[in-house]
Amino acid sequence: LQVTKAVRAGEVDAKTRRQIFDAIGFTFPNRLLTSRQPPAGCPEHTFRALGLTLLACFCTDPELAGHSQILNKIPTFNDILVSSCNPDSTSMIDDVYQCLSAVMATSRGPRELVTKGTVSALCQAYVDCSYGSDRALTLLLGLLAIAEAKCWQRDAPHLLAVLSKLTNDFLKTEDMTKFELCEVLPHFIPLSPPLTQDSQGCECLHRLYKGLANILGSKLSQSQRDPALKLAACLVQACGSEWIPAGNAGSKFLALLVNLACVEVRLTLEEPDPLEVEGKKEVVTACYVLIEMGIQECLREEKPLLEEVQKMQLVRIMEEAFGAVIFYLRQVKQEELQDPFIFASVRILGAWMAEETSSLKQEICELLPFLVHYAKKLFKEGSPAASLPQPELVSTEGSGLPQDALRFLLPGFCHLTAEDRPRDILISEGAPALLCEYFLHQWEVLTSEPGSLTPLTSTEMSLQTACGIFLNLVVTAPDLIRRDKTFSSLMDMLLKSLPLLLPQKDHLVLAANIATLGLMMARILASSAVLQGTQSAQEFFGAAIRFLSQAHTTQADPGSDGLAVAVSPAYASAWADVRELWFLGMQALAGCVPLFPWLPQAVLQARWLEGLSELLARVAPASVDFELIAAFQGVLVELARASKLCRDVILSHHGGEWANLYGMAALEQCLSEQ
Repeated sequence: LQVTKAVRAGEVDAKTRRQIFDAIGFTFPNRLLTSRQPPAGCPEHTFRALGLTLLACFCTDPELAGHSQILNKIPTFNDILVSSCNPDSTSMIDDVYQCLSAVMATSRGPRELVTKGTVSALCQAYVDCSYGSDRALTLLLGLLAIAEAKCWQRDAPHLLAVLSKLTNDFLKTEDMTKFELCEVLPHFIPLSPPLTQDSQGCECLHRLYKGLANILGSKLSQSQRDPALKLAACLVQACGSEWIPAGNAGSKFLALLVNLACVEVRLTLEEPDPLEVEGKKEVVTACYVLIEMGIQECLREEKPLLEEVQKMQLVRIMEEAFGAVIFYLRQVKQEELQDPFIFASVRILGAWMAEETSSLKQEICELLPFLVHYAKKLFKEGSPAASLPQPELVSTEGSGLPQDALRFLLPGFCHLTAEDRPRDILISEGAPALLCEYFLHQWEVLTSEPGSLTPLTSTEMSLQTACGIFLNLVVTAPDLIRRDKTFSSLMDMLLKSLPLLLPQKDHLVLAANIATLGLMMARILASSAVLQGTQSAQEFFGAAIRFLSQAHTTQADPGSDGLAVAVSPAYASAWADVRELWFLGMQALAGCVPLFPWLPQAVLQARWLEGLSELLARVAPASVDFELIAAFQGVLVELARASKLCRDVILSHHGGEWANLYGMAALEQCLSEQ
C-alpha cells in the first residue's frame, strides 16, 4: 500500500514505474478491484481506489495501456463513471479518466472503447454533469474523430442526448461559450443517420438554427464569425437545407448565410497575401459548402425557400465570389497543385459552371487551360490531394475517385462544348483525348463491381455527361472525331459496352447515351476497321436496334374505343431523359443504313419491320405525333432504298396503305418506284 501512496504523490518516473509493474504485475491491482470488504474504519471503495491508482500509474506507459489486462477493465471503468459520485470518489474518477485517455491513445484502444460501451458511459457522465464531465466531452470528441460511424451505429440515443444538451446550451448562453460551442458542435452532427429522421434530432436542428440566426445577425469579429460559418456548413453537409425552416425568417437567414459566405470568399481570395489565404482555407472551404447550397436553392422550383427577388440578388453576389475563385486559381503555382484547397476551389467552380453558363464567360474561357491541365494531372497521377479528407459537399456520394476533379467539371464542359470559343480552347488543350481516357476508366469502374452493374452512382452520371460532351463534338467537330486516334478506341469500347448494358435493369439512360453516341460516331468512322462487319459491330447494331425498336407500344386510347401509341412501360420512367436521345438515335441509324451494307439484314433479323407495321396498322393515326412519324419514316425510307428484301417486307405488311394514312410521302414514293 506504500507503493500506491508514492504513486499517487506523482513521484514516479518511467523507470521506477516499470520496476513497480515488474514487481507486482496486474495480479495485485486486479485483486484490489474485486475486493468488496474494505479495511476496518475505511470507506467502502478503499481497495478499488488503490487498484485504480496503480492501473492509472501503469497506463502512463503506452505499452501497458494497450495490454489486454487493461483493455478488459474497460467495463469496470465505465461502471465507475456512471455510478453516483460522492466526494470521496473523485480521485477514482480522475484515475478512470487517466486510464481511458491512455487507452484511447493506443492503436487498439478506440475500437475496444466503442465496442465495450464507453461511449454511452461518457455520454451519461456528460449529460448528468458528473464530476469531470468536461473530460468526458474531450474523450467523446476523440472517439468521434476516430470512429464516428461506429459510435453513431451503436450509441445514437446517448449521443443525441449529448447533442441535445449542447444545443440547449448553445441557444441559451450569451457569452463566449456560444462561440466555443460552435467549435464543438460539428463533431456531434452525424452524416448518418440523418438528424431529420428523429424528433429529438429535429429539435436539436431547430435550436442550432435559432442559435446561428442570433449569432450571424449580430455584429461579429472574424474569430467569432468563422466558427459559426463552419458550423452552418457542417449542418448543410449533414442535412442540406432541411434544417432551415420555410417562411420569411428562414429565407432571410438562408440569404444571409450565402451572402456572408460570398463576402468571406471575396475578402480572402482577392487578398494577394498567400499567408493570409493559408490561415483561412478551412473557413473558405466551409463557405464553398454554403455557396453550393445557395446554387441549389436558387435552382429549386418545388417549395423554394427563396423568393425570386432573393434568388436574383444571390446569383449576382455569387457571381462576384466566383470571380474571386477564378482570380485565385489563375495565381496557382505548379507546386501547389496537390493542395486540397485547390481541389475544393475547382470543385465549387465546377458546380457554378454546371448551372450558370452566361456569366463570367470570358474569365472561365481564360481559365480553361488551367482546369484541363489540373484535371489531367490529378487523373494521371492519382494525387495525394485525394487522401486528405475532402470537404464532401452536399450532393456527392458513390465512387468518384477523390482525385477526380473531372467529375465536377464535366457538366460545365458539356455546356461549353456547345459553344465555339470555349470548345476550340478545350480541343486545343487536349481535353477530348483526356475525356476519352477518362470515359474508358470510368466504364471499368462501373463494370468492376461484382454481380451486375451498381445502381446509379456518380460514376454512371459521369459517363452520361461525358457522352453529352462527345455528342456535342460529333455534331460540331466531326473532323476531330476522324482525326484523333483516341476516338477509335472510344468507338471500340462503345461497340462492346452496349450489348452488355442494355439487358441490365435501371441503366436505360446510360444505354441510350451509348447507343446514340455509337450510332452518330459510326456515321463518321464508317470506314474504320472496327466497323467492317466485325462481330462487335454486329452485336452493337443489334443492341441499338433493340433499344430503338422496343421504345413504343400500343395502349387503350382513353378518348375512343381504339388503340393509341405509347411509350413502352420499361422506358416510361426514364423517358424524359431518353426521349431526345431516342430521336437522335433514329436519325443516326437512318444515316448508317447506306454506309453498312449488312445493316438491313440485322433489322430483318430483329423483325422490327413486322412489329412496326403492326403497331402503325393497329393504332389511331391521330395518336401518333408528327415527330414520331418523321422518325419512323426516316429509317423506313433508307431501309427500303438499301434493301429489296426490306422493301418487300414493308409492302407485304400493307406498307403502302399505312404510309398513305400517316402522310409518309417519301416512303410512299420510295415504295412505288420499281
